Amino acid sequence: MTLTAPTTHPPIPWTRVCALEDILPGTGVCALIQGQQVAVFRVGGRVYATGNRDPYTGANVLSRGLTGSYTVSGETRVKVASPLLKHAFDLESGLSLDDPSVSVPVYATRTEGGDVWTGSLA
Repeated sequence: MTLTAPTTHPPIPWTRVCALEDILPGTGVCALIQGQQVAVFRVGGRVYATGNRDPYTGANVLSRGLTGSYTVSGETRVKVASPLLKHAFDLESGLSLDDPSVSVPVYATRTEGGDVWTGSLA
């Protein structure tokens, strides 16, 4: 399977989401940023952010999904599985692992001074 980035959207400014310690390792939280629900995950020592809406069901639930890893061409990547129907999405590209024509938006992230920030769509 080849992973390519989904269509990008207009940038949003950097926004503080929460303290890094507020996100337990291996889990996600939801933040409302400029009217958009953003799912922010802490997995494997890194922070990722995607849209919170599951495109298969239309429900805003990805922040409560199950995180894990998978391997593509010898490269280990991270994913989140929707808590509803268990469709999985790559946390870096936003692409569905079940159907590469489906994706969720992916946001840039950074940690600074113990805080998590999201920025423009990656």
